[in-house]
Amino acid sequence: MLKWFEQRLNPFPPADLAQPPNKLFKFCWYYTRGAWPLLLIAGVSTTLIALTEVWLFSFIGQMVDWLSQQSRETFLQQEFWSLTGVAALILIGLPLLVLVHSLVTYQGLLGNYPMRIRWRLHQYLLRQSLSFYQDEFAGRIATKLMQTALAVREVVIKLFDVLNYVAVYFLGTVVIIASTDWRLASPLVIWFGCYLLLLRYFVPRLGKVAAAQADARSVMTGRIVDSYTNIQTVKLFSHAQRESAYAREGMQGFLLTVHRQMRVVTGLYLSLYSLNALLLFSTGWLAIQLWLQEAISLGAIAVALGLVLRLWGMSQWIMWEVSALFENIGTVQDGMQTMSVAQAVTDETDAGRLQVSAGRIEFDQVNFAYGANTSVLNQLNFTIEPGEKIGLVGRSGAGKSTLVNVLLRFYDIESGQIRIDGQDISKVSQDSLREHIGMVTQDTSLLHRSVRDNIAYGRPDATDADIEHAIERAEASDFIASLADAKGRCGLDAHVGERGVKLSGGQRQRIAIARVMLKDAPILILDEATSALDSEVEAAIQENLYRLMEGKTVIAIAHRLSTIAAMDRLIVMDEGRVIEQGTHQQLLAQQGLYAQLWQRQSGGFIAD
Repeated sequence: MLKWFEQRLNPFPPADLAQPPNKLFKFCWYYTRGAWPLLLIAGVSTTLIALTEVWLFSFIGQMVDWLSQQSRETFLQQEFWSLTGVAALILIGLPLLVLVHSLVTYQGLLGNYPMRIRWRLHQYLLRQSLSFYQDEFAGRIATKLMQTALAVREVVIKLFDVLNYVAVYFLGTVVIIASTDWRLASPLVIWFGCYLLLLRYFVPRLGKVAAAQADARSVMTGRIVDSYTNIQTVKLFSHAQRESAYAREGMQGFLLTVHRQMRVVTGLYLSLYSLNALLLFSTGWLAIQLWLQEAISLGAIAVALGLVLRLWGMSQWIMWEVSALFENIGTVQDGMQTMSVAQAVTDETDAGRLQVSAGRIEFDQVNFAYGANTSVLNQLNFTIEPGEKIGLVGRSGAGKSTLVNVLLRFYDIESGQIRIDGQDISKVSQDSLREHIGMVTQDTSLLHRSVRDNIAYGRPDATDADIEHAIERAEASDFIASLADAKGRCGLDAHVGERGVKLSGGQRQRIAIARVMLKDAPILILDEATSALDSEVEAAIQENLYRLMEGKTVIAIAHRLSTIAAMDRLIVMDEGRVIEQGTHQQLLAQQGLYAQLWQRQSGGFIAD
């Protein structure tokens, strides 16, 4: 039965990649789709439980009157069926209602509901543009994702469940007490009015502090994660103390919000306790006065004081629940600022799949800028023929890496066209575009998974034989065989650590090369692909790279000109334009920028 209820809400629904709403109600509504049936069942069962509990207080009042008025000898005979019905309600009916509510809430909602939100948010964030992740801490984004999912759950469930229970319970209490004498209900009505004033005063303040606290928490977490992620740099510069101070600044900011919150809580607790004490005193005093006037019975006094004492305890719980509601609202609002950002690079609605038959690449009057005053590509215009291998040359900032970024559609160009085999890449899906491009970068980043998983990332359906062949071609067999991690996993099963930190730069590079060899895409980009390798390993891999280039359209970027001098054509860029192109010998003969760079380089590297 438990498993059946756990399967009533799918925690991993099909991906919905639309931009989330940026308004609180619409955001919560959007991420509650599919959960409404369970929420409604939970709400109805909560209403019935509240009504039953309030009615039981009324029955207790009746019992007091019966016991004070009826004969002991005939009591059980006269009230047998009433007592039997109440017993059945207490022993069977109420537990069944609680069972239904518990199964729906705890098995159906509390686990699956936030996981559903996390899944949908994660699916959307994975398709965010590269610039989105460059502007945010990865740890901060992850923290907000987790916080926002839980906060949406708490907001919706508290509105549907807790506040529903409270509203029904209070209204039932007023009706039952007023049914004995309307005057006896007056302290309760006055108390409720004052209670709402307390809520109106304190809750927004708690919500405001909570929003600041959620942001401060994500900043604190982001700073800590940033230090851990870059622990090698921290140790290299002996800056543990500096990082401690950096983290402490974030912790101090978070602690300030906690102190602000606790000050509000102290005022709230004292005010509420005083209000409850006044309610109990006024209800008790008024009940005694009405009894002396023979306006109410002993049972009515028992009901009134019992319900007031019950509300005394509930009022603090209600206040905390409402406060938590507003805290979660603040967390959701804070999360929305990050999660509801539009994707900068999106596919068109009818985007088709890229079909690469030859690998011809055309840059047609391409313009691109990272900002209003940072133009990088200016009327870029050249063609790479199918199977041609070109080398990109230029000073730092000439636009070489930007050219690669726009070819991969990490950014959308401002004007012009980039075409592959005649197809405008802005009209095809990003996934299909990148499926046809393999890339090895200078700064190789590996996933914190096994060596096998990292290599198979190039082609997930690859067999073990395919993976072994790629490893051999990348000259990586020897070092992979000797790998072992802290959990005793060896060889291909060994985990490489976050971003591949357990491996040397050359080892990471060879795994990256093996991954691209396995992918075997028709277009190949090499961005300083062998820069992290020593000369002996580079010489061994260079031959395999040439073999990998066969039949492919290749774009190679290198500061070490000797590594690209043998390309079919060299394209020299400066200030986002092509200023020279030709073979190595042709460019040397032109005595232009390339010739200057060749003459000025030291140890084979371009001088900036």
